[in-house]
Amino acid sequence: MPSPDHLQRPLSRRGFLAAGTVAAGVALGLVSGPAQAATWPRPFGRYGSPAARLTPLTLYVDPRGRGDFTTVQGAVSAATTAGYTLVIAPGVYRETVTAGVTDPVTGQLTAAASEMTWLGAGTDPGSVVIVYDNANGTQKPDGSGTYGTTGSATTTIRTDGFTARRITFANDWLRADHPDITGTQAVAIKVQGDRSAFFDCRFLGHQDTLYADSLALGVFARQYYTRCYIEGDVDFVFGRATAVYDHCHFRTLDRTDLATAPYGFVFAPSTAVANPRGYLVTHSRVSSEAPGGYYKLARPWVPGSDTTAHPMLTVRETALGPGIDAVAPYTNMSDTYPWQSQRFAEYRNTGPGAVISVPENRPQLTAEQAESATREAYLGDWTPGRRR
Repeated sequence: MPSPDHLQRPLSRRGFLAAGTVAAGVALGLVSGPAQAATWPRPFGRYGSPAARLTPLTLYVDPRGRGDFTTVQGAVSAATTAGYTLVIAPGVYRETVTAGVTDPVTGQLTAAASEMTWLGAGTDPGSVVIVYDNANGTQKPDGSGTYGTTGSATTTIRTDGFTARRITFANDWLRADHPDITGTQAVAIKVQGDRSAFFDCRFLGHQDTLYADSLALGVFARQYYTRCYIEGDVDFVFGRATAVYDHCHFRTLDRTDLATAPYGFVFAPSTAVANPRGYLVTHSRVSSEAPGGYYKLARPWVPGSDTTAHPMLTVRETALGPGIDAVAPYTNMSDTYPWQSQRFAEYRNTGPGAVISVPENRPQLTAEQAESATREAYLGDWTPGRRR
């Protein structure tokens, strides 16, 4: 049986992939059988059970059949009114999940499944893993084409007022396993709803791990991520949401398929020109498995669907490790839209990746400007929920 210390230590995506799903389940104490039963005698912890339901709108998910549903999608599909809570027992859930109800007549998203909360019932986010392995270039089973970037997402959140706690969202598709596929974007989660909050969660992937977006170009979606861990290599935090990353850890991965820098880019915002708030990273840190200086901090994404986009990123009071190219931390995705013309800025960052040796390459906020670059200013009248 794994020791409690081992269970509480997060299993990295690299270790998760190397072990494979079954072995990873063993390492996390998640497989069925005597060892699992001894490790998790109460699969839902302090959150009750189907026999002692916290509220009528609480649903229980357990892959071994001790809840209302064995899959996350099964529970999400049953949550057809606002205010449901899903308590998810420890386990590896290999499935794709979409939260958000579309009206069958109008095709428009309805508010029926809004204000939904997912609670990981384990001791840490590594205990509950939602994972799949589609990429942009993966062929659909019905032969209708490939999934595309959006379709590759393991989890898609389209409803407003969503909250997740202590859950790992992952996409374990690997380039090395599919040398014939050139569309290597593989999204772990796409978040489009307004007032979406993630507490103590992990987001694991390589390219395009966390897609923090909105439902439409003219819709501004506020999102909040705190005490979260996000890893990847190319543009692995991207999209047009108004998103605050507070006390988060971003980790860039090593790459054996490239011989020279850059290996990738941490952020690729695509903020709409009309949106006064893009990405804010505050009191966080960026570490790396790669050699020093092999990653850029960001590049602006101006997608073909919105050539008027004006990407915005502010990184403040954050520790930037040696993996970030301190001399030239920003670069262009397209020379048509130079990063210097976008809304990129920093404020009081520390670490070897934050050293200012070429000032024109590192625009800085003034103290006065920094007063409006706060969580409260970005989230407006919304205060993310209390810890549960």
